Amino acid sequence: MEFDVRLVIRFFLFLCLPVMLTGCDKQSDAGEQDYVDPVGGEVIEGKEGLVGHLYIGKRGEPMVDTPFKDPDGNMVRLSDFIGKPVLVNIWATWCAPCVVEMPMLDKLAAREKNRLKVLVVSQDIQGAEKVEPFFAKADFNELEAYTDQENGLSFGFGSGLMPTTVLYDAEGKEVWRVIGAMDWDGARAAALMEETLAGS
Repeated sequence: MEFDVRLVIRFFLFLCLPVMLTGCDKQSDAGEQDYVDPVGGEVIEGKEGLVGHLYIGKRGEPMVDTPFKDPDGNMVRLSDFIGKPVLVNIWATWCAPCVVEMPMLDKLAAREKNRLKVLVVSQDIQGAEKVEPFFAKADFNELEAYTDQENGLSFGFGSGLMPTTVLYDAEGKEVWRVIGAMDWDGARAAALMEETLAGS
């Protein structure tokens, strides 16, 4: 397979550079980093220095429907999960705030499994090779290792940042998104989700 330098550069500029500018720097202490609000609106600060931005500008829009891989390597789409609200988190093993969020998302998935599907979709370009050892070490109870080596969801969401988490209702319409990290154990997260989950 031919190595495409342009693809790597485009990937870096679209995903890595904005993340570094907004605090996804694994070398620095989270409390020392300045948060750059990418689109304006409510900034939500949580435990462990997590900072995210609540964005509702795409409310009512249909799901991004680019394909990605399930834990068995089969191609799936977000539309395959219509029928129950879906919380989709794009993340990478190299993104420190993403890694901090994962245990919280696992607890959320366990608490709300009757009302909500939590999908965490890795954007690591190495795919399962990188993600499976991470999952084996983390020993999550509910989360499953979905992968998106082509970064289709990242491009589809259009935020250019990780983590980005999007809540879709049971009909596959966007409710809101959090650009950046979120305290998924916190009261604010519970309140934001309850409006959608109450009817499911």
